[in-house]
Amino acid sequence: MDESDSFGSLEFLYRVPRNTISYFFQEVCEAIWTALGKVIKVPGSQHEWNNIMEDYYRLWNFPNCCGAMDGKLVNIRCPGRSGSEYFDYKKNFSIHLFAVVDANYNFIYIDVGTNGRANDASVFNKSTLNEALLSNLLNFPKEGVIVADDAFPLRTDILKPYNTRGEFGDKQKIFNYRLSRARRVVENSFGILVSKFRIYEKAIPLSVQKVEQLVKTTCALHNWLRKTTVDYVQQRSLETEDWVTGSIVPGEWREVPSLALSDLPPTNARNHSENARRVRDVYAEKFVTSCTVPWQWNMIRRI
Repeated sequence: MDESDSFGSLEFLYRVPRNTISYFFQEVCEAIWTALGKVIKVPGSQHEWNNIMEDYYRLWNFPNCCGAMDGKLVNIRCPGRSGSEYFDYKKNFSIHLFAVVDANYNFIYIDVGTNGRANDASVFNKSTLNEALLSNLLNFPKEGVIVADDAFPLRTDILKPYNTRGEFGDKQKIFNYRLSRARRVVENSFGILVSKFRIYEKAIPLSVQKVEQLVKTTCALHNWLRKTTVDYVQQRSLETEDWVTGSIVPGEWREVPSLALSDLPPTNARNHSENARRVRDVYAEKFVTSCTVPWQWNMIRRI
């Protein structure tokens, strides 16, 4: 999984038939997922959510944040007899990886396998996480929010950026910066995944079922290595900020080719509820009054 070689090239290197490699690859992935899958866990108690919120505020200066979510397209070979089902907007064949991460780059929820034609919002809407949130099955804090980009809906429990085409003064710019700062955790998490598991460097030449298992396995290994290996993530690997110049310093993962993992397009949905807009406006007001950070004005000069 830390190599991008095909089964054919591995057959040549190790003199093992590719069908044998394929069989053991699937078996090993399933064994790892069985052993480590539980390290990806959605909090189920108020105490667990509070710990995540405290970490987000301490590390990323975003109050009441229970996670950052995003999605990626995992490029695959064309599935047999699938027509255009897996054909995405970039004209590749792909499946979705939707994830929520905590403040420390750990995946707390993943959803893998939806065909690439779907957008992030529809993947989230059909996810077990959304169902659990709407049914109040997770003891999710009343004031808790998940930060997301423009591909997701604006809700009272999901915050997304202001659209730059509407009212967009300093208050909205500050909000977008503060949200982007908190949301960068999930971008870095995907970046770490790509840099550590080189199989994502190009389209994965496996069946949909095997790619799904592979993606789940690498996410579980990522969490396990985060907890057990001190130098798994080094500071230079992460995308950071220069508060003096107001610039973003790219992480080393930006230098790793990633043809198998790509971004999703933003949604054009604008039918947000009044309550959702009000919640976002409250945060925007806080970020320029009672919950400021000293460097935020430098950062919006580049926006």
